[in-house]
Amino acid sequence: MRDLNLKATEYFEAVARLGSVTKASEELGISPSAVSQQISLLEAQLGVKLFRREKQRLILTLDGDRLFQTTTQAFGAIRNARSAVSFQRDRRNFIIRVSPSFGVRWLGPRVGAFCAENEEWNMRIDATPDFTAFETENVDVDLRYGLGTWSGVSVTPLMHDLVLPLCSPAYLEQLRQIDPDPARQLARARLIDSVKTLYRWDLWLALNHIDIPNVSYPLRFDRSSMSIEMAKQGGGIALDSVTLCLGELERGELVPFSTAFDVIDFPAYWFVCPARHLNRRIVLRFFNWMMSSCKNHDDSARAHLAGLGCRFRIGSPTELIDIKPWGL
Repeated sequence: MRDLNLKATEYFEAVARLGSVTKASEELGISPSAVSQQISLLEAQLGVKLFRREKQRLILTLDGDRLFQTTTQAFGAIRNARSAVSFQRDRRNFIIRVSPSFGVRWLGPRVGAFCAENEEWNMRIDATPDFTAFETENVDVDLRYGLGTWSGVSVTPLMHDLVLPLCSPAYLEQLRQIDPDPARQLARARLIDSVKTLYRWDLWLALNHIDIPNVSYPLRFDRSSMSIEMAKQGGGIALDSVTLCLGELERGELVPFSTAFDVIDFPAYWFVCPARHLNRRIVLRFFNWMMSSCKNHDDSARAHLAGLGCRFRIGSPTELIDIKPWGL
């Protein structure tokens, strides 16, 4: 490759593709004589004739055709890549980072509507547990689960978490056949532990004055999305977020373990970015869309739980587990 005259090869490919030195020179923006000179240099380098002239037409020789088949694919790929790069450069980019379970279970099913309304923007969404270092990373917005205590950035509450024990209807029926008392049912149940949530089983059991000797968690997950899925499959009881599984509740795939226990209600989902980012049109547009979408979802979740007979209790910040900012 070091010995191959790439410029001459490019000129050859243009002549062979267009069938004319004149047309190739127009495409390349150089004189016809310069094109002819480069082809002559390439033929001399390769030691073969690449064209023969018949009645004022250039015809590829066998060697020329073999070279053309290879070079036209290569230069075509290069032209396509260049066009794609230019297209991406000319479009505007909007980069969002989001806590994994919130991204998969809440944002993912909804963000298509926002994309459809903003087709002139390229959107990239990274579902990652890592909080954004805005000063060193090219990220516009972080949608984060946590206590909202991040410093040096604008932090706006989006939505409360609504936490209660959840399980499948079939699993709940199994527990009721064992014992009619919910507290004693819990002692016999498989407790699914979401290890990165703000509200964990040990805290919940203590606040509800339920003593389970030698409590254990046979199922532990570092993502609420996995805990919720396990509960839906009848694997046990998950103490987790209605915010992330409202659809399963509405379809009856999950049910509250018992309405005798209050729903823990506390702010947990946040719109985070440097204050200066809110001056960007796309960030402000996305902020307004998120605020509206989250309010609608929160209203629906509360109405559904109230319809099931659930009561709500505001969770105190001192109760919550101060997890690291990557969270759910």
